[in-house]
Amino acid sequence: MAKHAGTVTPISKLHPGAGHPAAGHPAHAEKSPAAPPALPDQPGLSPEERAAAGKALRAKVPRNTHGLWKRHHGRADPLALLRQADAERIPELVPIRYGRMLATPFTYYRGAAGVMAADLAHTPATGIHVQACGDCHLLNFGGFATPERNIIFDINDFDETLPAPWEWDVKRLAASFVLAARARGLADDTGRDVAITSVRSYRKHLRAYAALTPLEVWYAQVSADDLMSLLPASIRSMVQARIEKASRQSGSELDYPKLAGMVGGKIAIRDTPPLIYHPDVTRRPDFDAILEQVFGAYRDTLPDDRRELLDRYHLVDAAIKVVGIGSVGRRCWIALMMSDANDPLFLQFKEAAASVLEPYAGQSVYAHHGQRVVAGQRLMQPASDIFLGWVTEATQKRQFYVRQLRDAKIKPLVETFDAELFEVYARACGWALARAHAKVGDAATIGGYLGASDKFDVAIGDFAVAYADEAERDHAALRAAVRAGKIIVYQE
Repeated sequence: MAKHAGTVTPISKLHPGAGHPAAGHPAHAEKSPAAPPALPDQPGLSPEERAAAGKALRAKVPRNTHGLWKRHHGRADPLALLRQADAERIPELVPIRYGRMLATPFTYYRGAAGVMAADLAHTPATGIHVQACGDCHLLNFGGFATPERNIIFDINDFDETLPAPWEWDVKRLAASFVLAARARGLADDTGRDVAITSVRSYRKHLRAYAALTPLEVWYAQVSADDLMSLLPASIRSMVQARIEKASRQSGSELDYPKLAGMVGGKIAIRDTPPLIYHPDVTRRPDFDAILEQVFGAYRDTLPDDRRELLDRYHLVDAAIKVVGIGSVGRRCWIALMMSDANDPLFLQFKEAAASVLEPYAGQSVYAHHGQRVVAGQRLMQPASDIFLGWVTEATQKRQFYVRQLRDAKIKPLVETFDAELFEVYARACGWALARAHAKVGDAATIGGYLGASDKFDVAIGDFAVAYADEAERDHAALRAAVRAGKIIVYQE
């Protein structure tokens, strides 16, 4: 069993029920399709033997069955699942969450990872677990800087990461492309084609990674040059300019003039409620002592060299900042730190709760969910934020993980994409997901199951369209609940 975030453990041992869709949760297992037999734990098998074992799984779980989706009997009310997840959120922020989800079926989908997790537990699975992202939609990918200041393309959100069936990430990514294409007004044929492209890219790259040595896979990354090679010539110069600009400045330098300045004669984070504000606790006389405890405990989770770097900065201010859609209502603090020369550093302390996958894939081996997020991120990414850490707040015992607020991040401008750019982006996302799954997963067995044909790709394309229809029905139910006054929203 893994003991700390830096330990690398085979997935078959990292998860107590690897190989079973609902290990540790008999109630879910009874409702789910019959679990396929798990592969024997035989680490001595050659890549060829593992590929053959994967191919043999097709008899138990035919690849075309992944294309099927219909509401299973007893499907939980999606709005009830969403409201259940609101229980520990900041109540006054919950209407912002629903306001953002209400905008389109795609924004609803972004905030409904828990709903899809419950649905995915009832879909076919081979029984092979990887370190899964857990919320693998297309906007949770993007460019960012490595510690060496190189720009790479990869997954960048790990709040829900957990060992789970590899198919779940692939299906969530594919369905997100259909919904995003619809949001852009593109035809369903285009959305389906783009979803298939993402899966084809995943399959081909995963099979390529299966042929590499473990070290070669560990060091692999999707570089800025790799991404540029996928782009049409007409926009390469524009993207290159964005990459060069991002690599020249840290995220904190870019954020500082927007988020902070002189307030009441001292440097502080500016309040712009309801999205950025200083809660009442910041005015308590013991708040400085609380911050000192939090920072000290967080510092203890960093390696020695990162502690030395952190100590070059001192804390100036801290405030709540609303981020994302699924995360709205979770406590997310931003802390402004300054060096002796007044160079800014923004850290984000983001509340970590149980992964939405846990009721269906089994509990995390990490009792601390901040550590779960950090460990999963380090396992899946080729390079991670140098300030990654975790902490438990002393008074209410809430768990957090810590990272830089932004570090040369480059967000995809999906709202501007046409069909061609969606195709390019789908190839990049499928590539990055394959690399992440191959890094600590059984790429040879999964690759053997997928094969060289497009049968799996096409099946997931069918699933993506069908599940996008489901998400649209759920979004309509949300709209109806808002109209009926059952759910209160705040629209920005």
